[in-house]
Amino acid sequence: MYQFARFSSRNQGWENILVEQFQYPAGEGKLHFRDEHVICLSLAPRPVRMLQIQGGRSYSGLYGKGDFCIAPAEAPFFARWESEDRLLQIRIPSRFIQQVTRETLEINPDRLEVLSKFRTRDPRLEAIAMMLLTELQQDNLGSKLYIDSLANILAVHLLRQYSASQPTLSVYKGGLPHHQLMQVLDYINEHLNQDLKLTDLATLLDMSQFHFSHQFKQAIGISPYQYLLQQRVERAKQLLKQTEQSIMDIALECGFNSHSHLSKQFRQLTGVTPKAYRAN
Repeated sequence: MYQFARFSSRNQGWENILVEQFQYPAGEGKLHFRDEHVICLSLAPRPVRMLQIQGGRSYSGLYGKGDFCIAPAEAPFFARWESEDRLLQIRIPSRFIQQVTRETLEINPDRLEVLSKFRTRDPRLEAIAMMLLTELQQDNLGSKLYIDSLANILAVHLLRQYSASQPTLSVYKGGLPHHQLMQVLDYINEHLNQDLKLTDLATLLDMSQFHFSHQFKQAIGISPYQYLLQQRVERAKQLLKQTEQSIMDIALECGFNSHSHLSKQFRQLTGVTPKAYRAN
């Protein structure tokens, strides 16, 4: 089967999730991943007539932009489409789903069963998928902390809405206690130049990544990723005013991977470019 991956996260260092944007001519194909659950979101500009067969069940009808299907791990999935198709394919390893099940939902992963789904709609799932697609198209500018957060949110949503047991998630209110919050903030400040992972921060407090993100945001009103960006830009502002370092060197020292990456985030948060800020 001919396929053209316009964008792929294979070489971007993303963990626990593989995201690829595909474009196919009319044709047919099979999916069968032993250790990965697959979500396919339609990006087709015009509805595509589709035949799908999975687990003795079949669907025949139109898929439009925003429609998605789910193929659980170890479940063969056949599809035939009558015209050019475009889709976003998200593959989530079974081991990661089991980890999230154990740490976040506190149930036995052996009881887990992700359900197959044909054409369906889910605004929350679509929103998460489109945020992943946006990062995929940013030429490897995505932060691991941000991707980790999206992967955890997606995994929990998949478990809560598309598993046989549909477990209830216990959400703790009140945010992180002051001493734990300061521990995390100090750690972030000391490692601004590193590509921090969500697990780095959650492990400090011996918490699941999902619950850590939720309580961090409750404590200070923004996500760990947003806070990290703010602090990197604040550090860049200091260096721009207090040193003669090049903007490229400042970008790297503050955890950005290029001059353009710093400039984009700096302008979004301050309204001006690093060069203009230094000149004022």
